[in-house]
Amino acid sequence: MASDTGSIGILDRDYASSLESVDVAEADILGAAAEAGFGEDDQHGIGMAVRECMVNAVVHGNRYNKNKRVHVRVTRSASEFTIRILDQGEGFEAERVPDPLDETNILRHSGRGLFLMGAFMDDVKVQKASPSGTEVTMVKSFAPRG
Repeated sequence: MASDTGSIGILDRDYASSLESVDVAEADILGAAAEAGFGEDDQHGIGMAVRECMVNAVVHGNRYNKNKRVHVRVTRSASEFTIRILDQGEGFEAERVPDPLDETNILRHSGRGLFLMGAFMDDVKVQKASPSGTEVTMVKSFAPRG
């Protein structure tokens, strides 16, 4: 399952739009992260980011719609572990999400998930998918060996 970019597909699966699926996806991805060689601290961070992203996809993206799925794809290259989570919702603009650290938003929950994903992962990109939905790409780099 290698592509021209040198990345190898590890996980490619659809999950139901339910909170139970959040646990299953997190366990699947953590298994892949452990197998890829991440230590306990990195696995914890990856798990937190995945949980936040999956909850957003199920609750805000697909709105628990049983007819909609959340697609998860995990790949790895020599230097990066990449997780893509795609919902089938209406999509949203990440720039419109309030900054959870701003004084006026400190007690609001909106924006915390994206903030946490960014805190635990090395790179997070959010984009509207076509024809609908939101795709979140999270990257965790492997520590240089030496």
